[in-house]
Amino acid sequence: MSIDEIIEFLAGLDGILILRPAPGDGSPEISWGDTFFYYAPDGEVPKATQPFATIVTKDYPGDELSRLDRPGVFRLNVFAGKDAFAGWTGRQPRDAAPGEADPGEADSVMAHPVYGTLGWLAVVNPGPRTETAVRELLRTAHDLARSRHRRRAGSASP
Repeated sequence: MSIDEIIEFLAGLDGILILRPAPGDGSPEISWGDTFFYYAPDGEVPKATQPFATIVTKDYPGDELSRLDRPGVFRLNVFAGKDAFAGWTGRQPRDAAPGEADPGEADSVMAHPVYGTLGWLAVVNPGPRTETAVRELLRTAHDLARSRHRRRAGSASP
């Protein structure tokens, strides 16, 4: 799957806000070229919510294990919840053990090398082995984000 294919897939889901930071938009330079996906049916970036998925195209400080500095390499990061995390890793997020897999291995679902303990999964350059799984994980992450949004909106009502 290419970055554009992932973006197109997510753009087809309801309530999606896609941010693609670029020069001149006020975003930090390090985020330029990456993509962030929020559930935001009002089209506004949620104030107290992280994106439910991201695509990163470069190493960030403290997050170099996937070796995203290689040409043509990117990583899809997905928060798909405890059940999906456990299903893919065989353990709960709090028990994620760094170093069990090569974080730079392409086309493999694994615990995120930095945020695995928070329930994030990652796939470097999703391909034929992971395409179906990636679509399923993204739908799950979207559903969870939509549910969180609805709960928060309901709790904000008098």
